Amino acid sequence: MAITSSAKKALRASKHKRFYNIRHRDAVTGVTKELKKLVATGNKGEAMKLLSQVYKELDKAAKTGFIKPNAASRKKSRLSALIKKIK
Repeated sequence: MAITSSAKKALRASKHKRFYNIRHRDAVTGVTKELKKLVATGNKGEAMKLLSQVYKELDKAAKTGFIKPNAASRKKSRLSALIKKIK
């Protein structure tokens, strides 16, 4: 258990950050999984509609520091390349 006041404050801050990190993780993984399911079924129209939502969630995660900006960019690029492969 934290003893000093600064350690107690750090504990509160880490709990708060954990809450937001979990929320970003769930949002990113959920939308990404949904997009990959649409790609697997070959539904290009629906995948294109969902792509903007994926971009939004990845950008939010990068903005808040959950993932690095280049990681978000890489994920967006790979997901859009997946959609382009659909015929």
